[in-house]
Amino acid sequence: MTPKPFEGMCIIDADTHLTEPHDLWTSRAPAAFQDRVPQVRTIDGIPMWVVDGVTLSRAGGSGVVGRDGVKVPGTEFFNWRIEDVHQGAYSIPHRLAMMDEQGIWAEIVYPNTVGFGGQNFRHVADPALRRLAIEIYNDAMAEIQEESGGRLLPMGVLPFWDLDLAVAEIERMQQLGLHGINTTSAPHDHGLPDLGTAHWDPVWEAASGLGLPINFHIGASESAMSWYGTVPWPSLNEGCKLGLGSAMLYINNATVVGNMIYSGVLERFPTLQVVSVESGVGWIPFILRALDYQVGDMAPGAIDHLSMKPSDYFRRQFYSCFWFETEGIGDAIEAIGWEHLMFETDYPHPTCTYPDGLKYAASALDGIEDVSVREGIMGGNAAKLYRITVPVAP
Repeated sequence: MTPKPFEGMCIIDADTHLTEPHDLWTSRAPAAFQDRVPQVRTIDGIPMWVVDGVTLSRAGGSGVVGRDGVKVPGTEFFNWRIEDVHQGAYSIPHRLAMMDEQGIWAEIVYPNTVGFGGQNFRHVADPALRRLAIEIYNDAMAEIQEESGGRLLPMGVLPFWDLDLAVAEIERMQQLGLHGINTTSAPHDHGLPDLGTAHWDPVWEAASGLGLPINFHIGASESAMSWYGTVPWPSLNEGCKLGLGSAMLYINNATVVGNMIYSGVLERFPTLQVVSVESGVGWIPFILRALDYQVGDMAPGAIDHLSMKPSDYFRRQFYSCFWFETEGIGDAIEAIGWEHLMFETDYPHPTCTYPDGLKYAASALDGIEDVSVREGIMGGNAAKLYRITVPVAP
C-alpha cells in the first residue's frame, strides 16, 4: 500500500537487483558456445555459476527475502539456493506483482552474477566469449524491459576492457532501448588506464551524446569488493563483519565522486550525468565541503583544469540514492538540491528496506511540504534522468 504522503505519485525505485535466471545465457547462446557461456553446474553438491570451465560464484538467491516473502536477517542467505528466495528476485511476473503490492511503479535494475559493475567477466580468457556474454546479458535486459511493459529498467553492462567495443556497445544499448550504463569504477584493477585519463573520453562522449547516464554501483570493482575480508577486524563475528563491511562499502563511493570531479572528467564533459548508486546521501554534504576545502591545500596549478568549485560539479552532474536514512535528507537537499536525490530499496539484497521501503521514505521526507519536491525525489528525478515515460495521472 502506498503511504498517504505519496498517494497519486508515480514512484520509481532507483536501485534493485535481478537474480539472473539460470538459463539467461544458455537459452540465448549459439550452439557453438552452449557449453561455454555462463551457466549453473553442481560442484560438490553446490550450484555454482561457471563460464568456460571457470567457476565464478555460488548460484544462490542473491537476496535475503525468502520464498514466503519474509526478509531474513543475518548471513543465512549465504547458503540459500535460487529455490529459497522470493520469486520476485528473478521472475518478472512475480516482481511486478510485488511492486504492485508495494506501491512502486518502476524499478532501475542492476546485476548480480556479472558483478555490480560488470567486472566479473574481465577474467574470461576468450575475447569472443567475453563479448558474447555481455551482448547476451544486454539483450536479455532489453527483453525484460519489454516484458515488464517498461516498468523494469535494467542498466546495460559495459565491456570496459575494449574501448572500441565499449563505445559500440553504448550505441547498441541505446538502440536496444536501455536507459543507462553500468560499469566498473576501477578499470585500473585490470591493468587499464583509470577513468580520469583521456583514454575514456570516447566513452564519456558517447554516453553524454546519447543521454545515457553512467551508473557507479557500490562494489563496482574488485578492490571495492574486498571489504568483507579487509575492512572488519578478524576478531569480529560473521554478522558484525557483514554489517560493518556493508556500511563502509557505501562510503567507498565517495572516492568515485572525488576522483570523477578532481580528474576533470566532468569539466570536459559538462552534459555527462553520473549516479552514485546504493551509497546513501548523508555523507555527501561533508565530502563536498572537504573537496572544496582541500583545494586550498593544493600546490599552485593543481586544479587549473577546473573552472568551478568541486562541489559545483556534483550539483550539476551527480545523482545519489537513499533508502534506510530517515534523518539528514534535509541537509542533503540543502547541499546539493532535491533535483539530484532519488529513492531506492535495494531489493532483494541484505540491506534492502523491503517490505517497508515507502515507510522509510515517508519518515525521511516528513516535514517537506512541497509536493513537487516529494514527487521529484520519489520518482520524477529518476524519470527525467533516465528518460522514462511515466503514466499520466487520470
